[in-house]
Amino acid sequence: MNWDVLIVGAGKIGRMVGVILSEAAEFDVTIADANQNMLDQVSALGLKTIKVDVSNETELFAALDGKNAVLSAAPYFLTPAIASAAKKAGTHYFDLTEDVKSTKFVMDLAKDADSAFMPQCGLAPGFVGIAGYHLAKQFDSIEDLSMRVGALPRYPTNALKYNLTWSTEGLVNEYCNPCEALVDGELKEVAPLENLENFTLDGVDLEAFNTSGGLGTLCDTLAGRAQNVSYRSIRYPGHRDILNILLNDLKLNKRQDLMCEIFENGLPRTRQDQVTVFCTATGMIDGQFEERSFVNVSHAMEVAGRDWSAIQITTAAGVTAAMDLMRQGKLPQSGFVRQEQINLDEFLDNRFGALYLGTPLDTSKKPAIAA
Repeated sequence: MNWDVLIVGAGKIGRMVGVILSEAAEFDVTIADANQNMLDQVSALGLKTIKVDVSNETELFAALDGKNAVLSAAPYFLTPAIASAAKKAGTHYFDLTEDVKSTKFVMDLAKDADSAFMPQCGLAPGFVGIAGYHLAKQFDSIEDLSMRVGALPRYPTNALKYNLTWSTEGLVNEYCNPCEALVDGELKEVAPLENLENFTLDGVDLEAFNTSGGLGTLCDTLAGRAQNVSYRSIRYPGHRDILNILLNDLKLNKRQDLMCEIFENGLPRTRQDQVTVFCTATGMIDGQFEERSFVNVSHAMEVAGRDWSAIQITTAAGVTAAMDLMRQGKLPQSGFVRQEQINLDEFLDNRFGALYLGTPLDTSKKPAIAA
């Protein structure tokens, strides 16, 4: 069946998702935003637009009329309004948030919903949970599951060795908020920026440290099976120490608005990035203590005739593949749906998910075979 999709948010990720979905004959896409200038930029890409004020419940509900699905590509604090409207309209709901509080709101909302609610469909949370659970399923019992993700500039030049590649608000949010983890079998909150580790991957020195939101629902899913489950962001060495000075010593963790302003003014954006997903699991398999890993590196590339950054591609591929799999009936059609309910092989075989592997998107408009 064909799907009529409303994307709320005309920013970089929202328009990227719109471009990708519009390449498939099975999807009809409209992008909604309150900012007319942003909508004009989206219209220039050949996408349909509608001006919607999310704070106006009547206006938002009207925009959802007849839609099969809605994607919130808006800031995380708008999640409750968009998800609530989706439930009222009986529309399948997806989002890209890493915000733990917003996701818990969606989980509660989905308990008696007639449509499906699938938050956290991007990279981390999102694809990393699919990859991490793929590893976890191979073990009889899990000692440690470590998941690490980094959206990094390929050619860093500043002291932070970092460029902006996605939402500044989302970035600062994950640096400042408590992080969920399984520690000795118990769900706990751990501090952001802590548990620093250094490692080398393909000859490149890297570091990783706690950041918020990347695990999604995986701790809950693996409770009772895993002793330790953690999520960390990958950066070049030295990044965490500078963040610690800014956020903790200078107390900018109390002024996240100012931290965002500093990053926006001082860090240039780049499309020359790469996204690394590095998951490692140890545990028992058939009576043997084993370690298994999953590594995937995605690069900036051309999609649908336009150049996109790696973080845009991987985030957009995560949610478009989830939508496509649900449209085909390969995922539950009501209630709360976790990322780890997606099979990794099915994800990477999907025309959208295959973007993670650098496979060009098929723009032939040939309908995919529905299940």
